[in-house]
Amino acid sequence: MPALFRSELSPRLVDRVRHLTHPGWARSIIIRRAVSTALVIAAIITAVVDHRSDESRAVVVAAHDLLPGHTVAPEDLTVTSAPGGLVPTGALRMTADAIGRTLVGRVRGGEILTDVRLLSAHLPTQLTGRRDARLVPVALADDTVASLLREGDVVDVLTVRDNDSAPSAVLARGAIVALTVGPGSASALSPGSGPGRPVLLAMDEGDAHQVAAAGLDGPLTVVVH
Repeated sequence: MPALFRSELSPRLVDRVRHLTHPGWARSIIIRRAVSTALVIAAIITAVVDHRSDESRAVVVAAHDLLPGHTVAPEDLTVTSAPGGLVPTGALRMTADAIGRTLVGRVRGGEILTDVRLLSAHLPTQLTGRRDARLVPVALADDTVASLLREGDVVDVLTVRDNDSAPSAVLARGAIVALTVGPGSASALSPGSGPGRPVLLAMDEGDAHQVAAAGLDGPLTVVVH
């Protein structure tokens, strides 16, 4: 075939580019239908996910206001339904998970009860961020100081000397108040008898052993940061 006819019949580069950027009517229809189908599928998936997140879930809520240090009883709880999107992480699903356990913070009536509201072996680590943290009950020498403390306060623990010539010793620094007990309150931490109002402190293991031993020999106090 002569070169003249071959060049006229062979598509040029410009024609090929134009063909790719300006598809024909049939190809345009196919592309539009494919895009429409993809959008419909995405909408269906989104609707299903949203529906699942809005499904009601059974959760445990406080039947009335509860104070820190309170031992949870069956009459303190009720089970209700809440939208899945509103259920917090760690929410309790059964009352048996809370009954008999001690609260470490104030809980309002109707509030969904979560695992961090209850005293557990994980609490010292959650408060301090240290895996070797421990909880130590400390009976403070001054009830006035104990009444000023709140959960989450950062304190230093010191010894109290009867002899003015003997200086106080710092036993622990940066301890976290995990639980306090109100005056006259009976709880697992304070049965209601005995001198001094106890405070539950979270601290590292070494300081915890030192504070626990010192508490047997004499009164202790704290300094708030």
